[in-house]
Amino acid sequence: MQDGASPGVGDLAANAENLLSPETVGGLVEMGVNWGLTALGALVVLILGLFVAGRLKKVTINAVNRAPNLDETLARFFGSIVYYLVVAFVVIAVLSMFGIQTTGLAALIGAAGLAVGLALQGTLGHVASGVMLLAFRPFRIGDYVEVAGHAGTVKEIGLFTTELATPDNVKIIVPNGDVYGGAIMNYSAHDTRRVDFVMGISYEDDINKAMASLNAVIDADARALAEPARQVVVGNLGDSSVDIIVRVWCASADYWGLKFDLTKAFKERFDAEGVSIPYPTQTLYQRAAE
Repeated sequence: MQDGASPGVGDLAANAENLLSPETVGGLVEMGVNWGLTALGALVVLILGLFVAGRLKKVTINAVNRAPNLDETLARFFGSIVYYLVVAFVVIAVLSMFGIQTTGLAALIGAAGLAVGLALQGTLGHVASGVMLLAFRPFRIGDYVEVAGHAGTVKEIGLFTTELATPDNVKIIVPNGDVYGGAIMNYSAHDTRRVDFVMGISYEDDINKAMASLNAVIDADARALAEPARQVVVGNLGDSSVDIIVRVWCASADYWGLKFDLTKAFKERFDAEGVSIPYPTQTLYQRAAE
């Protein structure tokens, strides 16, 4: 056949005969069988890998839940990490079964993970802080705390944020990085708390009488604990008053109720006993002109 000429019928017949030759057909069949077996094996590996990943996730969650100081949210977080790590290995194994070079893919995944980590380092920092909060439990749901300049009752501890409710029921969302990165004041951590008062009386009043009146008021309130022992002492001689310091212990749940009620009762008892609470005063001395 000359260059540029159309193939003849004989040439087409020869090509068709070559394509349908036993050697060619056998090679195609062998290739198809091999590919099918590889695909079937990859499917089996994928199914088994997903099954194992799910089982390991449940095992991890159950193991973390058995720890007394760890939260269920933290258990689910660790379970998800284990699950996706196993899935990643399974996917790489499946791709390698098809002859795909996974070394470059693993490096690409690592580089992508590093880039994402750098882009989300602030968010990941909050996640790390959330894990620490859930693991070490400096406070629990229902505790009254002061964190990152905000005070309120803890409503939820998540991986990214902590939710507080102020006494007037305002919702505050605080990033966990700010919570764990600063001082945490937990007012509900202990069973008891101390209520402090400073009661000022006039210099003309009887100190012992005033202190006896304060003790009588405290004795009448069952919420005031006998142990630890209370303190009713003279703490300061001020510019216009003798300051009596009162320290009373109570159950943490009774703190505010006892503080409010004793403040009112102290004033009423002083009024009844004739003990005065002086206003701040200043005495001016004027020198007569010579």
